[in-house]
Amino acid sequence: MWVQEIDSDWTLFLDRDGVINQRNFNGYITSVETFHFTPYFLDSIPILTNIFGKIIVVTNQQGVAKGEMSIDKLHEIHSYMKQAIQKHGGKINHVLSATNLKNTINDRRKPLPNMAFEAKKIFPTIDFTKSVMIGDTNSDILFGNNLGMKTILLKSTEQITVKADLEINNFNELKSILQQ
Repeated sequence: MWVQEIDSDWTLFLDRDGVINQRNFNGYITSVETFHFTPYFLDSIPILTNIFGKIIVVTNQQGVAKGEMSIDKLHEIHSYMKQAIQKHGGKINHVLSATNLKNTINDRRKPLPNMAFEAKKIFPTIDFTKSVMIGDTNSDILFGNNLGMKTILLKSTEQITVKADLEINNFNELKSILQQ
């Protein structure tokens, strides 16, 4: 299986809501107080950090454009997230957020590839064929597929119609697969 090929030359792209933190299906995560990590994520991030050369978060956050939260609040949430991950022995190399509304000019939202291209400008050694995208929605999996990445679906109540290369129920399951 391709998972055994992963080493420090590979990049891990992670969606945020529903993958790193529990998703709010009725709105947006607008504060640190409403940001709660998904089960097993913090236990798994040190292993992911040791395996992958880079870990990049790519997240659609149109709540900023809708006025549900400020860009400063979004940065505060991401700072909190990165600090908690670091305390658990993990590392996020960069966070990219698409704060625009859907279908606007210069749309950066997944499944469009713009955030991946921005990550490659920051880290020129990124090779999309040696990258994995973990997400919980069609747009996450399409984002990875459109760029030639391997894709992992973190299953949730979200209805998915796009096929991922691998499906997991939680990060504990992924940790077991990666450590085989």
